[in-house]
Amino acid sequence: MDVFSRTFLPAAAEAGVAIPTVSRHLPIFRHCVEADDATVLVTRCVRRTRPMRGEFLLLLTQRRLVITHESRLMHRLHLHLNTELRHLTNVIWNPDPRMAGVELAVTVIDGVRERFWIRVGHPKHVWRLDALLTYVFRPRRSDRAAMAFNPVVAL
Repeated sequence: MDVFSRTFLPAAAEAGVAIPTVSRHLPIFRHCVEADDATVLVTRCVRRTRPMRGEFLLLLTQRRLVITHESRLMHRLHLHLNTELRHLTNVIWNPDPRMAGVELAVTVIDGVRERFWIRVGHPKHVWRLDALLTYVFRPRRSDRAAMAFNPVVAL
């Protein structure tokens, strides 16, 4: 069993995503993600900009962000977003324990700004989600040191 398979199913179960939903979206995710990429988060989300009817499923690995969309009426699956994390800019998330959710906003490489609302079951889980996003999107100490000495980044 590869790393993606070993980490995807437990992450989906932790988020409470139903097995039929996971089964429908899994072929698209498997096509987008490499076998040695570990899953960090699988969750349902709602698009905040230009809402589309239907369900979105967000997959966050250590290297990629993949979001699929399932239409409400025909249950057709579409790949909404598939990008490497290094191609995302201006990544911001706002945890809101009162509403038991986190708003995630990213700018994709082509300049499109995407905003998603991730609802969690309990206000305490908001901080777990915040910690996962911090783990994935905050640069490591060695990355910050390399950026500080890079003259191109300093401009």
